[in-house]
Amino acid sequence: MEELLLEYLPILIFLGIAVGLSLVMVTTSFIIGPRNPDIEKNSSYECGFEPFDDARMKFDVRFYLVAILFIIFDLEVAFLFPWAITLKEIGLFGFWSMVVFLGILTIGFVYEWRKGALEWE
Repeated sequence: MEELLLEYLPILIFLGIAVGLSLVMVTTSFIIGPRNPDIEKNSSYECGFEPFDDARMKFDVRFYLVAILFIIFDLEVAFLFPWAITLKEIGLFGFWSMVVFLGILTIGFVYEWRKGALEWE
């Protein structure tokens, strides 16, 4: 049992050093850092202008469309990296599976493009 626990000792030392170093850095920046807040620093920043209405006001649907498009293409890249690394092992079936996947994403992209989701007025 002691041998098993000794194998975890480097991990515990690493975690201790990481936690200690992060506490030292946060404490040092809190002590040394200048504290001169002004109105601009303390104001809330969302989109470049001061809030002038209720927080429950309606947003344009294009904000959501851009966010969904980002998520879709971000996930595409997340699937492409492991696929590219294991392409030799998965063979021809894996290749054509990814071609189908990219085809479906391309069809979705063309659909969004034709509907005008990428146009900003």
